[in-house]
Amino acid sequence: MDTPELSPPRCEAERIKGEAAKSRLLTLLNAGKFSLAAGFRDEDKYGRKLRTVFRAGNSLGDALIKEGLARSWDGARHGWCQGG
Repeated sequence: MDTPELSPPRCEAERIKGEAAKSRLLTLLNAGKFSLAAGFRDEDKYGRKLRTVFRAGNSLGDALIKEGLARSWDGARHGWCQGG
């Protein structure tokens, strides 16, 4: 999935959405036990581990996407700022 950048955000709208996504993810993670599952790639090009977080068979990332705080990753970077 793709979330708004926080370090650094490209505009104020991206910062606000990024903070909202971060806060919501923290709330979801703190709501109870969860599990991690590796996908087809172990790491991204920055060395970050790529995992899907599940609770009761549901992806927490999908919840963020449904709430408009993240997007499905399509392999391309798309901006979170007006016009881009």
